[in-house]
Amino acid sequence: MSDREEVRRRIIDATTRLLHDKGREGVTTRTVGAAAGVQAPTLYRLFTDMDGLLEAVAADGLARYLERKHSQELSDDPVDDLRRGWDTHVGFGLENPAHYLLIYGRPTPGTRRRVTEQAMERLHLLIERIAVAGRLSVGVEAAAAMVHAAGVGLTLTLIGTPPEERDAALPDRLREAVLGAITTAAPAGDPGLAQRAVGLKAVLDEAPGLYTPGERALLGELLDRAADHAPAR
Repeated sequence: MSDREEVRRRIIDATTRLLHDKGREGVTTRTVGAAAGVQAPTLYRLFTDMDGLLEAVAADGLARYLERKHSQELSDDPVDDLRRGWDTHVGFGLENPAHYLLIYGRPTPGTRRRVTEQAMERLHLLIERIAVAGRLSVGVEAAAAMVHAAGVGLTLTLIGTPPEERDAALPDRLREAVLGAITTAAPAGDPGLAQRAVGLKAVLDEAPGLYTPGERALLGELLDRAADHAPAR
């Protein structure tokens, strides 16, 4: 590790400790510099400003979270894998509330922060496996949006609730409600139109070159429409 990288690492670690012990309000140029043993110009040279430092700290925390998620071996049950992914997400937020608030607590309207892109990619992977198994009842994008919104909303709610007032059963109940809304039981017979459409879209990338980009886009749009089609009752 170069001297520059060692100093950068020391600053990130010091900021992480301050966040954990004192919260966002306790993180200033002065407190970080004192904790890391550096002067303000060093902070600005390495991170430009405090926002740049906090973005780096958020990315570092998210990297450790993703390392934990990726260390979980995938099983033969993709729905259960998503269930375990949900639990890991909520657990990370409750164990590291300051990091979680940096990552998810300051959204920019109309944009998704770069630091969350890898987490979303992992979520899509888990949901696409459910689609390939014929067990997804809505489109992949819709399912990912539902899981993300529910998981983040739940975790922020729990962080903002005093530990002694938290409903210990809420994470499991909400998780199962969301899973019930986006998945079906393992197919025992002929799957319905929506499941067929979702499953087909999920495996299209296994046949590169089969369609032109225009055809692929049109087919994706048609399959999404079929996936969102509610059967007549």
